[in-house]
Amino acid sequence: MYKCFIIAATLIASIMLSSCGEYQRVLKSSDLNYKFEYAKSAFEQKKYAQTTNILRDIVTQFKGSDKAEESLYLLALAHYENKEYDDAAAYFQSYYNRYPKGKYTELARYFSGYAYYLDSPEPQLDQSNTIKAMEELQNFLEFFPKSDKVAVAQSTIFELQDKITLKELQNAQLYYNLGTYMGNNYESAIITAQNAVKTYPYSKYKEELEMLILKSRYQEAALSVEEKKVDRFREVIDEYYSFINNYPDSPNREEADNILKIAKKYVKD
Repeated sequence: MYKCFIIAATLIASIMLSSCGEYQRVLKSSDLNYKFEYAKSAFEQKKYAQTTNILRDIVTQFKGSDKAEESLYLLALAHYENKEYDDAAAYFQSYYNRYPKGKYTELARYFSGYAYYLDSPEPQLDQSNTIKAMEELQNFLEFFPKSDKVAVAQSTIFELQDKITLKELQNAQLYYNLGTYMGNNYESAIITAQNAVKTYPYSKYKEELEMLILKSRYQEAALSVEEKKVDRFREVIDEYYSFINNYPDSPNREEADNILKIAKKYVKD
């Protein structure tokens, strides 16, 4: 039994060494076709790092040849499968810009956006890739409105919009929590929340944003000098009815109603 194990281990090691040896030969070879075929084989075996290392060396040399298009797309796809999403997106974009009517253009436009989506960070972090993902996927929808990937692209865009909106909600909440520290942060909370609602009117965070606007208006009014209280509480009342009309069954209804009661004490008409 032990002897069989030794034989099997030796065979496996030999195969691995042989494979590594061939890879090194490919890297040193000047035969572009040989390299390309090896890269395709490596991709099929999920050896994505090998694929990208080889194709990066030859993709520019294939420019103008019958293998140029496929090699560039395969390079992008290998980076994508290897979870190197920024590189993947860049190569997908390079592909569809170079081949706007190419064989893989539909997929390149889709995957360029989806790569940025997969690389999109948590809401509290920089959302540059989130925005790029939305732009790329929106462009994909415009170019290929009948693609079988339309539904996925649309749902992904909505998800990304919610992430951006959540970031804006967090920013607005931060302003609200700062209150009057070093200025009127309630006004900043209102502006931030209003812009988010305007930009992403279908976000699942819309109700929270509008409630935060109401609360900020109330705090602003309550802290105003006496000569401004009536006008500002009138704005609070207007905001209340706008909120209640949109969300009559809101879980924040009781808090909103309490705000209205206080506002009405200042606004008699």
